[in-house]
Amino acid sequence: MEHMEYIDLEPQKKHYMAWPVIALIDFVTIISFENIFYPFQNQGLSVVISWIFLFFSYILPYALISAQMSLTFDNQAGGLASWVRRSSNDTLGYWTSWMYWVQSVPYIVDVSNSVIVSVSWMILGNNSLDKKMSTFWFGILTFVIILLFILLENLLKNSLEVLSLIGGGAMFIMSFLFVLLAGYAVMHGHHIATQPFNLAAFKPSFSLNYFSTTGLLIFAISGAELAAPYVSEMKNPKRDFPKSMWLLALMTGFLTIFGTLALAMFFNAHHIPHDFKMNGPYYAFQLLGESLGMGKALMYIFAVVQAVFMMAQLAVLLDASSRVFAGDVADKFMPKWLTKKNKNGRPIHSYTITAGLSLFLLLLTGTLPNINTIYNWLLNVNGIISPYKTCWVFFAFVAMRMHQEKYHSSYTFIKNKAGALAIGFWCLIFTFICATLGFIPQNIAFGTQGFNHQLIMNIITVLVLFGLGFVMPWLRKREKARENK
Repeated sequence: MEHMEYIDLEPQKKHYMAWPVIALIDFVTIISFENIFYPFQNQGLSVVISWIFLFFSYILPYALISAQMSLTFDNQAGGLASWVRRSSNDTLGYWTSWMYWVQSVPYIVDVSNSVIVSVSWMILGNNSLDKKMSTFWFGILTFVIILLFILLENLLKNSLEVLSLIGGGAMFIMSFLFVLLAGYAVMHGHHIATQPFNLAAFKPSFSLNYFSTTGLLIFAISGAELAAPYVSEMKNPKRDFPKSMWLLALMTGFLTIFGTLALAMFFNAHHIPHDFKMNGPYYAFQLLGESLGMGKALMYIFAVVQAVFMMAQLAVLLDASSRVFAGDVADKFMPKWLTKKNKNGRPIHSYTITAGLSLFLLLLTGTLPNINTIYNWLLNVNGIISPYKTCWVFFAFVAMRMHQEKYHSSYTFIKNKAGALAIGFWCLIFTFICATLGFIPQNIAFGTQGFNHQLIMNIITVLVLFGLGFVMPWLRKREKARENK
């Protein structure tokens, strides 16, 4: 009888997640293969030095700061916004929520663009999309994809989460496969494209362009705080969660450093194609396939993986971006009509605002000369807005460590208070400066009409996206005043 009771109770045991699994889930949501391409185009082979410097001074501290914050506020569903709210106040918590949501809008448009590019490579098998499609139709198609995913969001949520794991896992395999196969190709006689391939080629040129493009490196590697909700899914988070953050940092470091070296095997770092950010990953797998005697097979496989991965990311982004309107901070700072939920418990007007802001960005991109410029500009906007959001991670850490006696954490990143604050302030100031320098347009000559045009677009975009955050509490205040009459 006792044996029977034991069997009955067994299925009720909680299923725990292993720390390598959490590291992998976080990794595939943070960085993908294409994240190493735009830093390579912006900084050439010297970006390897940037990645090594960032690994020790930024990526590792970022991951371990996220580990401490996740374990300090381990019962908070709001993630980063909860960290800020608990370590400071509700108003700053609202601003964190708003910036976290609004920084996803340019990325949603960017991801939709990537879906079109991947499908064009599947159909055309080459880089001729820019010649065959006008900027107008590219914008229309991007908007249609966003609307389609908003409509499908309620119907396909669970299946798209599965899709994100499949797509993310496949992207992870493709990225590491590229690095390993590139090394194999070189060892078996493939000619290194970057010549001369010597120490001088790695030397950074500390120019305005170099510093203004570092925001994109931060955009490429930010997101360690996304693992916070998984703390409650672990059997022994105190011991294992820091391990998953270490593994996350090491995998990120491996892909960025060795992935960039692998790119230098196939592309001359001194003469990178102008459309490298948009088409580079496809060129890479095409060249790798040809080098290994596989023709275009690897390129087509990557195009399918990229399409699945990007569509899954789009679904997850739209879902995550709606949550800020459903959070507890929303009642105090956002008008009631905006937090109104449908029968599935989703704030429907969040999708309306997402679609409206996406359309605003697409109308702005309509003033640019071609698809490649649109693609590059949207990436650069992400290099401004995303690091500003990341500043809140370090702000929350500094605020918490300044009054650490109020908080209990089962893991402490740097026991010495002064040392921890020094690292926290360094990461905060560095991130803020990189985000601000990101306003300077890239891949375009200083002082030209195109440069001025993109600079104005950058300023307008940030003012509109962040400025709306001031409007919401004002509308809520007026709404409350009407209710009290």
